[in-house]
Amino acid sequence: MELLHFIVWDPDPSIFSIFGLDVRWYGLMFAVGFLIGQQIMFYLYRQEGKPAQDVETLTIFMVVATIIGARLGHVFFYEPDKYLSDPIQILNIRGGGLASHGAAIGILTALFLYVNYLIRFHKGKFEVKKRKRPGQSYLWVVDKVVIVTAFIGALIRIGNFMNSEIVGMPTQTPEYGVVFGHWLEESIVRNSQGQIVSAEASAEESGRWNERFEAPVLLELEFRKGIDTAAAAQYIRSDIQQMVRYQSRGEAFFTDPGPEPLPYSLQQRSGVVSARVVANGVPRHPTQLYEAASYLFIFFLLFAIWSRYKGRAPEGLLFGIFLVTLFGFRFIWEFMKENQVAFEEGMVLNMGQWLSIPLVLAGVYFILQSLRRKRSEEPPVPSQQKVS
Repeated sequence: MELLHFIVWDPDPSIFSIFGLDVRWYGLMFAVGFLIGQQIMFYLYRQEGKPAQDVETLTIFMVVATIIGARLGHVFFYEPDKYLSDPIQILNIRGGGLASHGAAIGILTALFLYVNYLIRFHKGKFEVKKRKRPGQSYLWVVDKVVIVTAFIGALIRIGNFMNSEIVGMPTQTPEYGVVFGHWLEESIVRNSQGQIVSAEASAEESGRWNERFEAPVLLELEFRKGIDTAAAAQYIRSDIQQMVRYQSRGEAFFTDPGPEPLPYSLQQRSGVVSARVVANGVPRHPTQLYEAASYLFIFFLLFAIWSRYKGRAPEGLLFGIFLVTLFGFRFIWEFMKENQVAFEEGMVLNMGQWLSIPLVLAGVYFILQSLRRKRSEEPPVPSQQKVS
C-alpha cells in the first residue's frame, strides 16, 4: 500500500511587523471575526426591529469579555499553580494561553450586564446604573450572540492552524496528515548564529510514509556566503541532527533520528552552499480545521433556524442548540488533539472534555425549557362538542 497523502504546513505565524509589533494570523482572524460578526448582529437587530446602535455597545462587551474570560479560563482551568504563584504573568497574553470555555463564561456574564445595567464613562466618571434594555431579554440577546460566536470561533480556529498551534495527535491512517514544519525552520535559522540564512520545509518528492506512519520531509537550507561544503556538512551532521532531535522531544513534529545521520546532499553556486536534508516528520490530524468546519456548520444551522422563525422561535432554543452542538463537537475533537498541559496525561478525559459535559447538559436543559415554554404559550385548541 502506498502512503502518499500528507502536506507540510509551514506559514510564518507573523504576517508583518509594525512599530516592532508582530501582526499574527491568530490576532487577524480574531479581529476579522468580530468585525464581520458585528455586521451580522446589525442585520439581526434590524430584522427584529431592535435599535441597531445597541450593537456597538454589545460588541464592546463581547470583545472585552472574550479576552478576559478566555485568559482567566486558561489560568484557572489549566495552569492555576503557575499563574497564582506569579499573578503578573496573567497579563502576559502573548506568552500564555486562552480557553474557549472561559470565553463562554465571560461572554454569558457580560451579556447579563449588558441586558441589566447601563455601564458607561460619562462626564469624567465611570457610571453603573441598573437598567433593563427594553425588548431585549437575556435569552433573546444570547440567542443572537451565539450565531455570530460560532462564526468567530471558526475564524479563530483557522488562526490556530495558521499559527501551527493546538495541534492534533499523530495520524494512524494512510489517508492524510499534516506535518507542521514552521517551528523547525525557525529553530534552525535562529540557533545557527547566522550560519544559515534560510530554511524551507516541504514534502519530499517520493512522499512515501514508512510503516511507522512517518513522512519524509525535505529541508532546504541556504548557508551564509563564505561557508564551504566541508563546514556545511559538519554542521548538518552535528547541529541540524540535534535540532531535529530537540524538536522530537518538544512538539514532536519530527521523529528523533537517533544515531543514524540524516540523509543530505550539498551543492555550491557562486560561493553559496545549499543543502537538501531529509528528516522524518510526524503527520498529525489538522484538528483546528475539523473544529473550524464544525463551527461553520453550527453558524449556518443557527442562522437558518433564525431565518425561518425569527421572533417566533422560543427564547433559549438557539442558545441550547449552540451549547449542545459546539461543545458536543469539542468533546469529540478532543480525542484527536494533543493535551495542552502536563497534568492531562493519563486522564481518561482531558480538561476540555470535562468542561464540555456540563455545557452540553445545560444546552439540553435550555432546549427542553424553550420547547416547554413554547407549548405553554400556544393557545389551547378548542374542544369539539358533539351535536345531537
